[in-house]
Amino acid sequence: MEGVADLDDNTRKFTVVDDLAKEMKITLTTVYNALQEKGYNPINQIVGYLLSEDPTYITNHLGARSLIRKIDRDELLQELVKHYLD
Repeated sequence: MEGVADLDDNTRKFTVVDDLAKEMKITLTTVYNALQEKGYNPINQIVGYLLSEDPTYITNHLGARSLIRKIDRDELLQELVKHYLD
């Protein structure tokens, strides 16, 4: 077959877990910054959201509330505990 030799023979990694962790970090940082800009204590507000799953703990500023709701809360908690213990 012509052209087959031109294909890259290197194996590529598919890392969904790493991408998900990066996405969660970006989202959490955006939410943190939005809360801080609005004058809230970001840590208290994020903890309130994580404990209750009540989105009103998160401001709508910068789309923070809709962003954090896209992340599975259990996965976010797992990632936070993982990084705390590392």
